[in-house]
Amino acid sequence: MLRVGYIGLGLMGKPMARNILKAGFPLVVHNRSQAAVEALVAEGAVAAHSPAEVAAQVDVVITNLPDSPDVEAVALGENGIIAGAHEGLIFIDHSTIKPETARHIAQVLGEKGVLCLDAPVSGGDIGAQQGTLTIMVGGPQAALEKARPVLEAEGRTITHIGEAGAGQVAKAANQIMVAAQMVAMAELLLLSQKAGVDPARVVQAIRGGAAQCWTLDNKPQRLFAGERRPGFKAYMMLKDLDIVMDTARTYGMPLPSTATHTQLFRAMQELGLGELDNSAVIAVYEALTQTHLLEK
Repeated sequence: MLRVGYIGLGLMGKPMARNILKAGFPLVVHNRSQAAVEALVAEGAVAAHSPAEVAAQVDVVITNLPDSPDVEAVALGENGIIAGAHEGLIFIDHSTIKPETARHIAQVLGEKGVLCLDAPVSGGDIGAQQGTLTIMVGGPQAALEKARPVLEAEGRTITHIGEAGAGQVAKAANQIMVAAQMVAMAELLLLSQKAGVDPARVVQAIRGGAAQCWTLDNKPQRLFAGERRPGFKAYMMLKDLDIVMDTARTYGMPLPSTATHTQLFRAMQELGLGELDNSAVIAVYEALTQTHLLEK
């Protein structure tokens, strides 16, 4: 069995690491907050005190962190993965970061004999808990095949996109669609209600047609129940959209709709709602229209 290290045990990382442990892989964990470490140690994992200590003990080291600077610090900083690197180590990053950051880390760690896979995920906390995530991978095909059994403990769909950074480009594309779905759902729910029609019945009707999507399958029921906790936090959605827009500027690609969606999520953050689920962007529309989605 491959020995696996996991760094970053947040809303997504902890259940993903747990699924790796359940699949029988020896697991070494590290996290800034110790509560998550202690929970996994109680289930059979081993604690480490630094990313370097994790990397030195394992065949595959995984990170799941908030943003590009965090991944770069853990991978390349003092007591980082690079300090514990050894020939043949596979580094997998499940974070959503800038493609150019992923390429830079792959280049630097590659000089130490480390094979790097940028492998962001989609599917939210439910997918993380159930091991049904979609994983989009950039980096060497050979490294992916060696690490595939580990990834199969976390996700259902694993797709090799291309070389280093390609996984992050795919995730940027994914977030364009996710943001569009969340915003469209907010608009259709409140429009239906404003027009005197039951939005739950509207969702029931259109979910079987061309409007069918993951968001309509999973989010309206939560909103109708008054449930706006994450899920996937809105401030992380905004962070991802900022990465999308930054990448678009790099390649001279205009994204007018995504630019609008980015501003809606920025407004949500400014309203102090960034810790809520990304579907709670409906609150921005509620503020604009002075109406609240009725709970069922």
